Amino acid sequence: MKKNIKPLKDLLDSVRDIEGFPIGKDEDILALSDPPYYTACPNPYINDFIEEHGKPYDEATDDYHREPFVGDVSEGKNDPIYNAHSYHTKVPHKAIMKYIEHYTEEGDIVFDGFCGTGMTGVAAQLLNRKAILSDLSPIATFIAYNYNKKVDVAEFERQANRILREVEEECGWMYETNPTTDVIASEAKQSSPGVQTNFLEKTQNPKKGYALSQSPESAEGLSKGKINYTVWS
Repeated sequence: MKKNIKPLKDLLDSVRDIEGFPIGKDEDILALSDPPYYTACPNPYINDFIEEHGKPYDEATDDYHREPFVGDVSEGKNDPIYNAHSYHTKVPHKAIMKYIEHYTEEGDIVFDGFCGTGMTGVAAQLLNRKAILSDLSPIATFIAYNYNKKVDVAEFERQANRILREVEEECGWMYETNPTTDVIASEAKQSSPGVQTNFLEKTQNPKKGYALSQSPESAEGLSKGKINYTVWS
């Protein structure tokens, strides 16, 4: 959009009486917003966006016509984009793409007034369309904005790795496992065959008073295992 836009704080009064204007302090609305593309209130820049990217309608020359879309639409919910953030009533963007492709052309503007987390915007961008997304829920529009804004991939990777390191340092111990009998015996064999024989005799003969789960003193310092886990939704 044009760079010579007015600051959002100077335009709040022009949209304050629109139904859906959030109940909150102006400074909080401004802090959440990233104008002109995302505002945590009715967006006063929509007309400018349409003027820049829209196609003027001329009733005399417009020959738009589409037959109703007919076809089966079935898309799973295991796509990484879909799973990036959960939300009720969420529709996979690949399903929406079929309708956008049928009813619009490249360069058109697609409007979704109940956008949720912005899957219509994702679908529109993948098909080289523009999108205007709106929702009464502030959390929905915030997620939708972050789904659809341009991202510095290198910076995103740096920040993601930083978060993973911090979580690993704080919570990694919860996923450590003590060495199993086979691992201890294998490492003990490499360090001292005598230790291995003594340990195996103890663990494999519980009648002598040794529990199978008991870790021998010689196992101290051996490498621990780690659980590889997958999150299912």
